Amino acid sequence: MNKELDFVKTMFDRIAPRYDFLNRFLSLRQDVFWRREMVKSARLETGSRILDAACGTCDVSLEIDRQLKGETTVFGLDFSYGMLKSGRSKLSKSGIRNISLLNGDALYLPFLKNRFDAVFIAFGIRNIMDRQRAVDSFFDILKSGGRLVVLELATPEKGVLRSLYLFYFKKILPMIGSFFSKDNHAYSYLPESVLKFPTAPEFCKFLNRAGFEKIRYRQMTFGIVTLFIGYKP
Repeated sequence: MNKELDFVKTMFDRIAPRYDFLNRFLSLRQDVFWRREMVKSARLETGSRILDAACGTCDVSLEIDRQLKGETTVFGLDFSYGMLKSGRSKLSKSGIRNISLLNGDALYLPFLKNRFDAVFIAFGIRNIMDRQRAVDSFFDILKSGGRLVVLELATPEKGVLRSLYLFYFKKILPMIGSFFSKDNHAYSYLPESVLKFPTAPEFCKFLNRAGFEKIRYRQMTFGIVTLFIGYKP
């Protein structure tokens, strides 16, 4: 039994009802901009078949649907029933029918190889302990020419901004998150997981080892998030 995985799943189930509110509040709505840029970066065509891994409450899936005007097929996959429940409620209210939700693990994808035009994963790769295996799995299910797009929180590299960010991230954010989510651990886990995440050049090596080409990354909002993209030959 993977106790760490069980802990993360339980944590996300607990905070799911307040997850969207806290994302907007704690990021000053920058998370909306980040996801918009994430989807734009993939340069998707209508009719694309897309996997939104670690889809959470379906914000990325909904942004894909918005940008492609509903002319796409999206599969949202997440290991948290609570997050999927919140996502399904949003899809139902929107009347969207081209997004299918699955409960599953990114390390054991229930798809055949060479099936997808793009795989997205936003703020989820750092919660996967075996990141190389996850990236390898994403590579396998992509078609030739398909792209993997990863959006993840990061830490500014140096200077006064880094000091201010770490103070907010370690001291202020956990207090606010705990107050609104009623979970004492979730928003302490968040800064810990981000600080342990590899640097952008180090993470690019995971993509390279999996076989991706034309790998690039873009840091946004003073370096507190990084957007990665790689293409399957």
